[in-house]
Amino acid sequence: MAIIYADDEVVPIKELVELYESVGWLIYAADPDALARAVDRSTYVVTARNDEGELVGMARCLSDEVSVMYLQDVLVRPVSQRRGVGHYLVRVCLERFSEVRQKVVVTDDEPKMGEFYQGLGYSNVAELKTPGLAAYLQISGIELS
Repeated sequence: MAIIYADDEVVPIKELVELYESVGWLIYAADPDALARAVDRSTYVVTARNDEGELVGMARCLSDEVSVMYLQDVLVRPVSQRRGVGHYLVRVCLERFSEVRQKVVVTDDEPKMGEFYQGLGYSNVAELKTPGLAAYLQISGIELS
């Protein structure tokens, strides 16, 4: 199956919702208008479509394009996972922001996620022994302590 990547596509909201639902990110899909605004306001979005035109993956980033880039979402439909689509999407984002000093991603603490991001050069902050480095997180509506 051929995959076509694009970084200039405006994705219809129906397709965005279907993609987010396919990976179980229902909180995003529950408010299509907010999802559309979030994607539209992203600094950079890259998409993946199969040879039938179906949206099978997407990554989006937020950045000041100097000091920090947040890799906000990386999604690949389950039927297209483990085929290099996610890796390619992230590599495109990392190349786009290669001059940016900090490239941050926050994700679920699952072994498969750790393997995925570590395979792309990311490090788990909890495992670093770098003096003076810390990471803090606040998410509305979620108790983190």
